Order: sequence, then structure tokens, then C-alpha cells
Amino acid sequence: MVNTAVIGYGYAGKSFHTYLVGLAEGLNLYAIATRSPERRQAAAQAHPDVKLYEAIDQVIADDDVDLVILATPHDTHAELAIRAMEAGKHLVTDKVMCMNAAEADAMIEASQRNNVMLSVFHNRRWDWDYLTVKKVIADGLLGTPYLFQVAIMRYGGPRSWRGVKERSGGILFDWPAHFIDQALQLIPAPVKTVFCDVHYGSRWDIDIGNYGNLLIKFENDVRYQIEVGNLAKVEKPRWYVVGDLGGLIKYGLDPQERPMVAGNIDAAAEDPANYAQVSTEADGEQRELVIESVKGSWKSYYQNISDVLNRGAELIVKPEQIKRVMQVYDAAMRSSDTGEAVQF
Repeated sequence: MVNTAVIGYGYAGKSFHTYLVGLAEGLNLYAIATRSPERRQAAAQAHPDVKLYEAIDQVIADDDVDLVILATPHDTHAELAIRAMEAGKHLVTDKVMCMNAAEADAMIEASQRNNVMLSVFHNRRWDWDYLTVKKVIADGLLGTPYLFQVAIMRYGGPRSWRGVKERSGGILFDWPAHFIDQALQLIPAPVKTVFCDVHYGSRWDIDIGNYGNLLIKFENDVRYQIEVGNLAKVEKPRWYVVGDLGGLIKYGLDPQERPMVAGNIDAAAEDPANYAQVSTEADGEQRELVIESVKGSWKSYYQNISDVLNRGAELIVKPEQIKRVMQVYDAAMRSSDTGEAVQF
């Protein structure tokens, strides 16, 4: 068993990491650390058998801790990850990996120097919508895709540190971390240019922006547009993908989060009204299809971490892959500052 410590017991630490670690064969939820007395009390009630710590220093001083998971603000990831890895702990950090590619390099170097595992919690590689888009493309229903548009447009200001740019990185450093990772997994070509535009309004008491538009162009001429907003009363499709033989549109988010928070992720179910709709002539005649979603499971992420550490399996979410995500972020921030597309 791999003794695992979760640092941070906010929403991510409580609802995602401690829960999913508890479902992974070969991982033992050994400790939780949080500076908040109220959250330590909540953790003690939810997990009466775990050790409770106030700070990461206490965790990394515990020789029985094998794996540290960071569920802390984005601006702390690099520093805390490196400290833990220098102490010989394997490390998982929540997304976004860190604040820039230089920090990603330092984290990877610490992992290699100390011969410990490093990964980033990109659970949305197992999202039903993403897996469905992958299958539709693999089945040839779209022909050769040339345009991807993905979006999360909501109405409501972010809470706590997520609304502070210095701590979170900005509006693009949340959902779009998953979107960029998915783009780099879906498109079999290097990135060519990155353009980014952020709208800053005054509706919420935040400085991260209200709307972000990120356009990634790949060397195979695919365009991948990512939109995120917190000032949008009307939703957009989660996915809009077109190729030379067909197109796909899909509304709705992956259904796993709500049942996970309720304590039973396996109860996830999707409203058929949100199934992907595909218009295609891939077989030589026009067809209109409704595609039932491919069901993945967020449990797979931590099961892979366990299998890596216990059985020597291949790591699925590799830090070098997520460094590429951070390089896209660096280009996006330069583009946002200059108003011009950045050559990658």
C-alpha cells in the first residue's frame, strides 16, 4: 500500500482527491493537511482513521508518507511540489500544473533528481464527452477535422483565491487547463501559433477577467478555439467539431462530478438530450446520428498512479506532456499582453 497525504481540504481536496484516492486499489489515504482548524475538524469527521497535519512540512517529515497530493492554490504548486520531491516523496498536483513552463521545468528536474514520480491531475482525460469526440474522430465520421470549438460559459464570479490573478493565474488557468491538454492529445501535429484575448469587466470583484478566448493553430492547419467565461447568461455547446465529411455538436458537462460529491461516482448518468449529434456523409450518403457517450471513469487516474508505484506500470499523465500545456500558457499570456498571435 502506498501511504498518501492530501495537502489542502477545500473543494478539490475534499470532493476529488481524498474521495478518489480512497477508491484506488493499492493507495491508502494516510494523512490530510490543512491550515484551517474548521477544515481539519471536517476532515477528522469524514476520515476518522487518517492523520491530520497543519502544514506540508509536517507531512514531508513523516517517513511513512510515500505520495503527496497538492490540492492548493495554483501559485503554490511549484514550490510545494519541489519541497516534497526533495524529501523523496512521489508527487501529484492538481491542475493547473504551475504558473509557467519555467516552473514546470524545475518540477520535472526535481522529480528526475530525486527519482520520484511526478504527475498532474488531469482527470478529464476520462470525461465522457472527450472520449466520445475521440471515438467519433477515430471512426472516421468527421473525415479530417479542421476546426474544434470548446467552451464553458457560465454566469457567476469565482470564489476565494480563484478570483485573484496573482494566485490563480487568471481566467484561463482553470477549465482551460483541461481543454489545452485535450487539444494536445487530440491533434497529431505540433502547435504553430497561439492567440489569446481576455475581457476584463467589473461585474464581479475579481481581477482574473470575465471572458477568455484562446485560439491554437497547429501545423496541420487545424484550428482549436477555447472559450471560457463567468459573465455569460447563455451557454454555448461544450463541443463543436467539423471536418471535411461531417460535424459534431454536443451540449452538457461530463456527469461524474455531482454523484462523486454525493459519494457514489458510479451512479453517474447522462441525460440523453446531451448526447452528441453527428451529421456525416462518411459512408457516401448523408446520415444524422445521435451518439451515446463513451463512459470513462475519473477513478482511472488514481488507479494508474497506484499501478505505477506498486506494479511499475506506465504513467498515463506524464509531466512532460503537461509541460507542453504550460508552454501554450506562456504563449497565450504573451499574446494577451501584446494583442498579437505568438509563434510557438
